[in-house]
This record gives sequence, C-alpha cells and structure tokens, in this order.
Amino acid sequence: MRPIVVITDWGFPSLDPEREVFGPLGVELREYQCKTEEEVVEAVKEADVVLAQWAPVKSRAIASMRRCRGIVRYGIGLDNIDLAKAKERGIPVRNIPDYCLEEVADHTMALMLALQRQVSRVDALVREGTWKITPPLPLPPMRQSVLGLVGFGRIARLVASRARAFGMRVVSADPFVGAEEFASAGVTGVDLDELFAASDIISLHSPLTDDTRHIIREESLRRMKPGVLLVNTSRGGLVDTAALTAALREGRVAGAGLDVLEAEPLEPESPLLSLSNLIMTSHVAWYSSASVGELQHRAALAAAELLDG
Repeated sequence: MRPIVVITDWGFPSLDPEREVFGPLGVELREYQCKTEEEVVEAVKEADVVLAQWAPVKSRAIASMRRCRGIVRYGIGLDNIDLAKAKERGIPVRNIPDYCLEEVADHTMALMLALQRQVSRVDALVREGTWKITPPLPLPPMRQSVLGLVGFGRIARLVASRARAFGMRVVSADPFVGAEEFASAGVTGVDLDELFAASDIISLHSPLTDDTRHIIREESLRRMKPGVLLVNTSRGGLVDTAALTAALREGRVAGAGLDVLEAEPLEPESPLLSLSNLIMTSHVAWYSSASVGELQHRAALAAAELLDG
C-alpha cells in the first residue's frame, strides 16, 4: 500500500517542491484547502503524514487519524496544532524553525522605520495636497531611541543587530535567556515592566502560548511610554486588538505596524482600517522568492523522514 501524505491547506504558487520530494518515494499526495476542523477531520483519517499550513489540526482532527506517523507544520509557530493531543496519541510534530529568519527581521525593520519616520502619514498628507517639510508628530532620531524586544529568539537577535546599526539602544525581556547571552548580543536584559517603561519602540517576538496571549493588553499599554510605537511580526494573538485600537485612537500609542492579526484575513468592517496611525501588511513578513521554496522543500523532507520512521 502506498503511503499517503495529506496537505490540509497551502498558499504557495504550486506544490512542485513537494512532488519532487515525494515522487521517487511512491507517495500518494492528497491536496486540500481546509478551513475548518471538520474539513481537517475528514481529510486526515487515512494520512500517514499530515502537512498543514494554517488549517486547525486540533483535538478532533488528531483523534480521527487512524495511522498517522507525524504532523509537519509549514512554518515556525505551532499554535494551530493541538500538541497535547498529538503527544497523547504518540504522533510526533515537526515545524521548520529556522527558515525566513532574515526575511522577518527585515520586515520588522521596514515597519519600524516606516512608523518612526512617519512615512505613510506624510505620504497620505502629500496625496491630500498638504506639503509640509515637518511631519505631523514629534520625531526623535533613531539613534536616541530605545528598542524593546519582547522575546529574544533567533529573529529578535537579528532585529537587534539591525537596530544597533542605526544607533539604537536595545533591551529585551525573555525569561529563558541569561544575562551573559544578552550581553554577548549587545543587548540589556530587563523584565517586562522595565521594557514597557523604557522603550520608545516595542517589537514582539514571542511564541503564542497561554502565558503570552494578549501580552499586549490594556494594562500593559497603560505602562508604556506615551507615544510609543508597536510592531508585531510574530503572532496576532499576542495583541488584544480592541485594547490596541483604543490606544491608537487616543494617541497613547503613536503608531503600530502589524503583519499578523488575531483574526486573519482582516474583515472589511474592521475598525483597524480607519486608523491612520496603523500600518498593516497581510502576513507577508516570512516571504521572499527564496524562502517560499525553501519552506516547502524542507517541510516535505521532514514528512519523508517521518515516513521512513
């Protein structure tokens, strides 16, 4: 019997990289575009290995798997997969933790610079017929700004090196990183309250867990500097959208750059669309012409290894 690999969902130009890996192995590749757990339940029943991008591979879906040898996530985060249920069933779960690191760090800096230099706001004024040689808000130089990194994993460290090239002082809060590790990167380790109080710009780089969900909420926003800038290229659930919306409207947060949202895609009636001090991109920070093929190829290789035991 041919092994079956199920791709629950995908947003790539094609699945040619997967076919190149699986073709010589005699794999039957089943391709879906699942949106709901019910669709995943039906798709994965006969799978030997499951590849998932955004589809919810949750408890009922994992319970329906009759002979699954592993689940592979197209990406770094694993919050769309029920890890506890997979462990209970003895099904290993893999991700691709070290692709697109440079791309996300570059995108983080792009959002940070656009906010700090007020690019989109000045562009809007020019298009409306207003020509002023000063921007609408005070603009401290980057070299006098403090960047606070919430989390200090691989992407955050790349952002830190880029920010330091602009002369920024960088602080970070991460309970799993020691003082020597921070110091070796030219970064000052602080606790979260210190980070909120000291930072002119805050960039989020934490995984989404029960402990980090809504780490940016009304209470934490109140502890930040007036006029702070916020960037999120990590996970949408780190931010309480309603609380951030209110803070942006009131000007307590001067601007935000979001590549990820709590609910994706953005609804047409979302209040976020009315905020002139918000820059949004559509979860594209991971992407480059190199990273997309690398992700697919490495995910397929991980699935092939699971098939091989």
